[in-house]
Amino acid sequence: MKKKARKGKRVQGIILIVPILLVFCILGGVVFSIANKISNEMSASAVTNLGESLNLIQGTVEVILDKEAEFQKLMAGEIAVMDNPEEFIRSYSRNGSMVMVSMVRAGETEGFSNTGESFSAKDLDFSSGRTVEGLPVSGSYLNRLGTWAYTMKCPVVRDGEKIATLYVEYIYDSFDKPLPNKFYNGSATIYMMDPQSERFVLKPKGVGEREAGHINLQDFYRANRILEPDIQAQISEGIKAGENVMFYHDIQDKESLIYMWAVNDGAVYLIGFVPIEAIQQEGRAVKQNIFVVALVMLVAFLLCCGLYFINARQQKKIRMEREKEREIHNQRLAEALQAAQIASKSKTTFLSNMSHDIRTPMNAILGFTALLTKDADNPAKVREYTKKITSSGQHLLSLINDVLDVSKIESGKVVLTLGEFNLNDMVSAVDAIIRPAARAKGQNFQVVVTGIKHERLIGDETRINQILINLLSNAVKYTQEGGNVYFRMIGLKQRVSQYEHIQIEVEDNGYGMSPEYLEVLFDAFTRAENSTTNKVQGTGLGMAITKNIVELMGGTIDVLSEVDKGTLFTVDLELRIPDSQADERFWEKNGIFQILAVDDDVDICRNIQMLMEDVGVKADTSASGEEAIRMVEKNKERGERYDVILLDWQMPGMNGLETAKRIRAIETKHIPIFFLTAYDWDEIEEEAARAGIDGFLSKPFFVSAFREKFLELHAGYIPQESALDEEEEHALEGRHFLVAEDNEINAEILEELLEVEGATCEITENGQLVTERFSRARPGEFDAILMDVQMPVMNGYEATRVIRAMDREDADTIPIIAMTANAFAEDVRDAMEAGMTAHIAKPVDMELLKKTIHLYT
Repeated sequence: MKKKARKGKRVQGIILIVPILLVFCILGGVVFSIANKISNEMSASAVTNLGESLNLIQGTVEVILDKEAEFQKLMAGEIAVMDNPEEFIRSYSRNGSMVMVSMVRAGETEGFSNTGESFSAKDLDFSSGRTVEGLPVSGSYLNRLGTWAYTMKCPVVRDGEKIATLYVEYIYDSFDKPLPNKFYNGSATIYMMDPQSERFVLKPKGVGEREAGHINLQDFYRANRILEPDIQAQISEGIKAGENVMFYHDIQDKESLIYMWAVNDGAVYLIGFVPIEAIQQEGRAVKQNIFVVALVMLVAFLLCCGLYFINARQQKKIRMEREKEREIHNQRLAEALQAAQIASKSKTTFLSNMSHDIRTPMNAILGFTALLTKDADNPAKVREYTKKITSSGQHLLSLINDVLDVSKIESGKVVLTLGEFNLNDMVSAVDAIIRPAARAKGQNFQVVVTGIKHERLIGDETRINQILINLLSNAVKYTQEGGNVYFRMIGLKQRVSQYEHIQIEVEDNGYGMSPEYLEVLFDAFTRAENSTTNKVQGTGLGMAITKNIVELMGGTIDVLSEVDKGTLFTVDLELRIPDSQADERFWEKNGIFQILAVDDDVDICRNIQMLMEDVGVKADTSASGEEAIRMVEKNKERGERYDVILLDWQMPGMNGLETAKRIRAIETKHIPIFFLTAYDWDEIEEEAARAGIDGFLSKPFFVSAFREKFLELHAGYIPQESALDEEEEHALEGRHFLVAEDNEINAEILEELLEVEGATCEITENGQLVTERFSRARPGEFDAILMDVQMPVMNGYEATRVIRAMDREDADTIPIIAMTANAFAEDVRDAMEAGMTAHIAKPVDMELLKKTIHLYT
């Protein structure tokens, strides 16, 4: 029954549509016939308009001819009363249309003209009998200027007697301006023809489709393929009779209307053609508009039919939707529950595995803290350990920032803090974190830096450290015990002279990754799932953050990996070179002009040679201890000596220790010799000292590290990059600070640190108390205000605004330095907007505090 009902409704719909379609078909036929009729009528009207346009042009030419004739008659009348007409004619200058004026006295065959030559009318042909205002007009001819011209003659009558004849030569070029420009928008052609000779005497500029005009009527026939004898005969008869001729013909593959229009009873003819499409342009436009209207009506009809069927289907759809409403509602609830469970699982996984990135620097901090206890009596090692602890602590702090800044992690956006840094310090800091972890697993960890010309660069050192440690810590974690991990930093060809182009490679021969996991490697909260890697815990954020940081720096990161064979990460970065590099005269001032580098690795020797030559020091290289001894001997024979010698420890044949002993035996004068090694030198330190080794340099080689070791050898040097100048070192001494800090432990630590530096402070518990204390203070009583941000009663931002608004001379000038755990870029911005002078993140770095106080006080 339902099927029959639906079939009945379908039949009714079809029956309803058929008469409507029939009506529209009839309406369409009527519209089509009307459109054709209107188009034909407009085409006929366009032909009539063409004739009217030609009549207008004809009238214009005839008016010009009449004016010329009237002027010539007027001139003849004036000449008739002159005593010396010859002088008048000879002095007459040519104008735009009259190029030659001549006169022949009655009874004479020659006369004179304004050109200064004698004149004779025997070459002029007045046989056609055509006149203008009663003056005979000659046939057309090429005058002495090479221009088509014609002449009119007028009798000169005095006292009823003809005393002479006045001849005036006119040129056809004078009709150029009066004729229309761009006739039918440039699609029509128009010429002037002399009917007697059938020569084309003028083609106005800017008129017609052809670039060059025709020569004569026969040329016009040939060029436009008007070759029918009957048409040519009809045209000839019309021209002889001085009648207008108009007919249709194909010209240049276009149906055109050709016209021959008589001017001044056939004295001159206007000849040309107009394409039919140009004539019928308006008719076609009207026809198109009619069809557009019909099409719109058809679309409207189809739209109505469509709406009818849509409405019918909509009713059916509503019924079906009501039936499925409960099912869809349940499905959405299930999807929402599943999404909530996934989100909850992701957060649980993140919180349970967040130690993945935190434990790596923490292990370094704890390890070097233990070493500090062991080597507390060795100042050099204490400085080295504290420097590495600080570096690991800074990296740990940056990781904590990433973990706590949830919005930044979810959006994948971080803010770069650009500054100048030293590659040597960065590589050493990374090495200090990664090497202990690799050593604990018995892995071979190798660091290679080659081809880099500039050690000091501009970039976000913390973020680059984060990239390196993320990649290297993963390489160590996901490589089996006894495996190999390689860290390479390669200088590539510079694309721009102001930027160092660096390629970073982190390679291992560990577990590798499957092709499926490589596709989601850089997504957050993802880890490879297998029995081996699941033993290593991680947050799954490291690679997502790494990729985000690399791309934010304008670089690229790529990965190649194969299961059970290993992984290779390649990072491509361009870092700006600072405008001022380190003092290159350092080596000259210290008398170092030539060194010897001995290493069986050719790339290391080449890198040392390139870096030292950049600072003006010649570097000879040798691949073996035996060759190095020969080079030292030859230098001695020439009366020369090396200023410093760099020796590799492990070399084939003669090792570094034996080479150093032999060099000491050759050279009577002490030459600084440094071991350049990638190994831990503790086990050979005593033996190296007996062999005359002055110190150790870690591979890879850096000029700045070489300079530090050299200065340490001569003056117990503290590295220049980390040391403050004398003024900054004593910047806190004798200062008195007003401190806002609500945490008692933090306040106690800060007070002790300031006391160590010779400074004092007064501590308040919140922002309101610090504002009240400052308002009571004498001008100059406090050198600066150290302001916490998150405090009860009144926070640091509000307190700063209150202080800046006070009616005191020092309210605008006293430095207010934010000292807060809020360490993100937006926190620094908020501090500056509140009126603070500077921002220092907790935990407090006393070196940074000294620099800041020295800068702003």
